[in-house]
Amino acid sequence: MSHEPLVLGIDAGGTSTRALLSNSRGDSLGFGAGGRGNPVSAGAQRAATGVLTAVEAALATSGASLAEIPVIVAAMAGMQSSANADWLLGPLTERGFRGTLTFEADLLAIYFSGAAAAAGYAMVSGTGACMIRVEDGDVAGTADGLGWLLGDRGSGFWIGQQVIRAVAEDLDGTGAGTSLTRRVLEHYDLATTPATREGRPEALWRLVATAYDRAPIELAALTPAAFDAAQENDAVAIGILREAGQQLARSLRAILRAPGPLVIGGSVLSRAGVVRDAFLATLGEAADALVLRNVGDGAVGAAMLALRAHGTAPDETVRERLTATLQRFR
Repeated sequence: MSHEPLVLGIDAGGTSTRALLSNSRGDSLGFGAGGRGNPVSAGAQRAATGVLTAVEAALATSGASLAEIPVIVAAMAGMQSSANADWLLGPLTERGFRGTLTFEADLLAIYFSGAAAAAGYAMVSGTGACMIRVEDGDVAGTADGLGWLLGDRGSGFWIGQQVIRAVAEDLDGTGAGTSLTRRVLEHYDLATTPATREGRPEALWRLVATAYDRAPIELAALTPAAFDAAQENDAVAIGILREAGQQLARSLRAILRAPGPLVIGGSVLSRAGVVRDAFLATLGEAADALVLRNVGDGAVGAAMLALRAHGTAPDETVRERLTATLQRFR
């Protein structure tokens, strides 16, 4: 490796982790992926393993060592304080790291993966839903991100919850008929039979038992059923997806202040269709002032944050170079 300073950006999520090694010009020099990397949801030991797996893979592809890296930035939800860094700093130090480790918000990494401007917006609409306003390169406002019990309006979980409720109402005779019923019963491998128990379809009893036997967040897995049914003009599915888009727009409206880029992560809003159409329609004229950009993850943004922490000011040219050169590792 050259003597040019290197930085390492880590995008540590609740299900997977990505690590990107780069230089100040924006050259992606190494990339690695690992498992769950957030200690809040995965526990410290499992999160450290996920992060270290990604880091070691990035170093292996580059030929660099941790001793050569002066700055590491880890972007993740709920861990913006470096006061509780021992779960990760300890293992990194054991492997030769002698630099500075800092933490940033995961949504800030999403933002800088799609924009270099100091002001704008980022939102994730995947399993959960959260959005931020960025000012002077930092988080200045936040909406939702309150979790499945209190928020995540318009998220994959929210859609899945509406889907299974619609199916339960269909089977219970209290709601509209919908092709979601067949799709959800097939998803859970539940037989559709004419059998009844206590005056209710046996399928409903089994659906209820299955739903309550699983973690609530698993309802997000029903989101594809809603998109598939909507493509076949199922009115119930279309209504659910339309409301999801409206909910996401209402949350974003709470922090909208000025025009700017809107960087979108997650599968719910990134695709064209009912959700996105309803989102834009609900925003109305405010949507005209936003430049929408989709990103797959926060790896590039984490590297941008690491460069900034090292004292450089990465611009759009650097972001584009990071994005382009990362592709050879994907």
